[in-house]
Amino acid sequence: MSASVGSLTPGTTRVGAGLTVALGAALLTAACGSSGSASSSAPASPAAATPAGGSAGAAAAGGSGLVMTTKSGSAGAFLTNGSGRTVYLWTKDGKNSSACAGACAGAWPPVTTTGPVTATGGVVMADLSTISKPGGGTQVVYDGHPLYYFSGDSGPGQVNGQGSDGFGAKWWLVDPAGTSITGAVTVSPGATPSAPAPSTSVPVGY
Repeated sequence: MSASVGSLTPGTTRVGAGLTVALGAALLTAACGSSGSASSSAPASPAAATPAGGSAGAAAAGGSGLVMTTKSGSAGAFLTNGSGRTVYLWTKDGKNSSACAGACAGAWPPVTTTGPVTATGGVVMADLSTISKPGGGTQVVYDGHPLYYFSGDSGPGQVNGQGSDGFGAKWWLVDPAGTSITGAVTVSPGATPSAPAPSTSVPVGY
């Protein structure tokens, strides 16, 4: 019995040793595979989010702004654009509403802009705004009055449209307070705009 036990012992030892080596190798292989799997499945660092529509620094749609200022005449200061071209109001218009279209707009082109409107000189920033015209385009408004040029003015400071009653109502110059200048107006040759004040601007559609 003891011999039998003794003869089994070495074999048992060899089998146990082989099993131990095999088990160790299996565990090592599993550990390596698990390590590789964990490494390959680890998420990459997240990329910075890009806002929909492009980067935050993308430029806005381009457009040309308009400067509104004042010029001095015999009846005081009146509104012009930045180049000195006189602008007018039409008494037929409603507040913030233009009634001039078709042939009227051909003779009295609306003052339009595709960018911000800038106030300088005696122009009051709070009185500047814009409206959308039914036929398209953005018209500049001052104190509720849609503004127009006169096709008969060929140079800066001309006031040939003052007092006209074309298209059934009067056309007047506009003073910095937003009221009509109804008297005769003369402008000295070479008259310069009123002293400028710090400029501010109102965006289109304000």
